[in-house]
Amino acid sequence: QVQLVESGGGLVQPGGSLRLSCVASGSIESIYVMGWYRQAPGKQRELVATIRGGGNIFYTDSVKGRFTISRDNAKKSLYLQMNSLKPEDTAVYYCYFRVSVASTGSWGQGTQVTVSS
Repeated sequence: QVQLVESGGGLVQPGGSLRLSCVASGSIESIYVMGWYRQAPGKQRELVATIRGGGNIFYTDSVKGRFTISRDNAKKSLYLQMNSLKPEDTAVYYCYFRVSVASTGSWGQGTQVTVSS
């Protein structure tokens, strides 16, 4: 399967910014969909943003206008630029790659984002 490694998490004050990165390795010929999910303690994992192979992008309502998902196919990387961070954004963030409709998706190990004063 595809191996994914996230980085870029940390502690930031409300209103601050972070940029998360996810680097993939393994057999990747194409991308069906890739995205970012997050999970806060005691809560279910939720979708944050996705970008499909054709370029279509989706954001959950709570992050629209603040987060930007992007990719670099040559570097096999996925990014999430997070601006105007709120305490409610505190969670472990996971990247997700699915290389085809017939394949099983792969998850990264997660990176902690904490937004607090």
